[in-house]
Amino acid sequence: MSESITELVLATGNPNKVAELAQLLGGRWSIKRRPEDLAETIEDGATLYENAAKKAREVHMATGSACLADDTGLFVAALGGRPGVFSARYAGPNADSADNVRLLLSELSGADDRTAYFETVLVLLDARGHETVVNGRCEGVIAEVSTGRAGFGYDPVFVPFDGDGRSFAEMTADEKNTFSHRGRALRTLRQELV
Repeated sequence: MSESITELVLATGNPNKVAELAQLLGGRWSIKRRPEDLAETIEDGATLYENAAKKAREVHMATGSACLADDTGLFVAALGGRPGVFSARYAGPNADSADNVRLLLSELSGADDRTAYFETVLVLLDARGHETVVNGRCEGVIAEVSTGRAGFGYDPVFVPFDGDGRSFAEMTADEKNTFSHRGRALRTLRQELV
């Protein structure tokens, strides 16, 4: 990184991601939310990196500040890697997380192989536009039913191999962050910026 960063704008408008990223960043930087008057980024990239980089560049251009963007996908073996880059809008453009989970469970009905992994790509741009890219992955299985009330997105049906058999949605934020895809990516980023 070519300069010291003290203030960081998060490029996501998702309040759940904002809370999780702020917790994972652990007070290293002064965190600011994406400007409310900035239009939501259209995620039309073919890869997680393309979407994260697009979000980071749009926020950087609008604010002139250092910014952090992420894109995350759930990749399911039995579905040929779907929903992948389309995870947030898997059940359609106006679908919510519950719709996405219902579609996923429906498509996996009767499947023997329920292995999957989450992957997060983080793109950090400093105030000059210098880019740092890291990723994190968490492997696990898709449960047959939703469990737990914490977390967001696919957390109620994702059971990480590194855990104790609970879904992400059954864990506290600290428990989830010890081995989640986003937690791993943020720890890598912190090491890169030492």
